Amino acid sequence: MGSLYERELRAVLAGEPDGVRAVTRSCNPSEKARAMQVIRRPFLVVRAAGSGVGGAGDLLAIRGDVSFPIEVKANKERRIYLSGRTWEQYEELKRAGEACGLLPIYAYRLKGVRGDSWRILRVETTSLQGRLAVIANRIPALPLTRNSRPYLDWEAGLPLHRFLSLLCRDEESYEATATSLRARNNAWLEREERSRAEAEEEAVAVPKELAPAEEWVRRFRRT
Repeated sequence: MGSLYERELRAVLAGEPDGVRAVTRSCNPSEKARAMQVIRRPFLVVRAAGSGVGGAGDLLAIRGDVSFPIEVKANKERRIYLSGRTWEQYEELKRAGEACGLLPIYAYRLKGVRGDSWRILRVETTSLQGRLAVIANRIPALPLTRNSRPYLDWEAGLPLHRFLSLLCRDEESYEATATSLRARNNAWLEREERSRAEAEEEAVAVPKELAPAEEWVRRFRRT
């Protein structure tokens, strides 16, 4: 059963249009558009030999700018507490991440839910650099129990479509976003400047409006 979900995720990360459409069938248009970005910037995805052994995870996603091992989990429950073999897998992922400067992640598929049923959580490591370190800041780490033991919480994860958008936005998308933000900032500055100018005009106009009253006071004092 696990290999079924591994193949599902593999097809998405590899940028296969049919695979992306299959997992986003019940998503809204915005979520679909974000997920579809992986078609333009796909990964080479390989299934680790001896899946889940030695910190390699179940899948290894490789691209020129980023690479990461992935441990795939699927369950009907929204939380999975790690113990036994699953705890050993976590520790192996963490060791491999620290030793190799990689970003190990969990891809958690919740069964029987509509919309984006995948969530992404990262294994906390301290050896990330460059782009991986920036990406890691946008991905939630596994939450901790009261005993400070990591566990999987589907609700706490990053939706897959947002994860793909984070990894696959091209330079044109970044430039479009930057241009939009600059335009909004300029519009805000223009509004502020207009408001300041209007306030200054009102401040200058007030004495003229009060002039008749002041003249009346002076006349009253003379009498």
